[in-house]
Amino acid sequence: MLKRPIPSTQEMLPVIGLGTWQTFDVPAPTDRLRRTLETMHQTGGTLIDSSPMYGRSEARIGDLTTATAFADSFFYATKVWTTGREQGIRQMEESRQRMQRETIDLMQIHNLTDWQTHLRTLREWKEAKKIRYLGITHYTDSSHETLERILTTEAIDFVQFNYSILSRHAEKRLLSVAADRGVATLINRPLGEGNLFAQVRNQTLPAWASDYAIKSWGQFFLKYIVSHPAVTCVIPGTSDPDHLADNMQAGFGPLPDEATRHKMVDYLRAL
Repeated sequence: MLKRPIPSTQEMLPVIGLGTWQTFDVPAPTDRLRRTLETMHQTGGTLIDSSPMYGRSEARIGDLTTATAFADSFFYATKVWTTGREQGIRQMEESRQRMQRETIDLMQIHNLTDWQTHLRTLREWKEAKKIRYLGITHYTDSSHETLERILTTEAIDFVQFNYSILSRHAEKRLLSVAADRGVATLINRPLGEGNLFAQVRNQTLPAWASDYAIKSWGQFFLKYIVSHPAVTCVIPGTSDPDHLADNMQAGFGPLPDEATRHKMVDYLRAL
């Protein structure tokens, strides 16, 4: 799978990861979730993104990965989602316990909640090696200006935000600001929470999609995002191993150039 460097360290990260919002905190059979993680490992993905906001997701990730022989091959990302220093510390310690990790690879401030307080704590935790990277997140276009401002004034390893082929506000400034400041990017809502699939129901892929090893609409949507050079990793959510396998393929093969990216948008708009 294609990998891109985390700018602050040059550690390489596979471009397709796994989100767990509303996918791992469900009554999904444990066997299915286990096969999803096995498929991810087999196809070269590493980053798993979670949050204490996601109900049982952290605990299920911890239980399932620990039961494998390749638990240490994953890149574990979660978040702090509360207010106050002590509450934040307590919540992050609980996340370490639930995910069964001595060190969390990436701890992010969820939706910028009390971000100034938590950022000071995250820097202390990074120095103490309780976390390897620190980041900030949001999921709305209206947050992008605030994210940009933080990136230009604070030392941040990762920024996570929304971006898709039909929700391209991040292309205006945020992606370029992250690249200029040397901040890795994680992309949430890459499939428009499933709305993109509704738009292409019963529609066929363009013939030229095969030039980029695109074999499904999911890969079409994800490869558009991955083809932006400022994108580090995309985190579509799923608990289905077949969907996961399809998503992972967007990290393989040639990437669309800028002219083809425009053609992808135009094709979708014309449907």
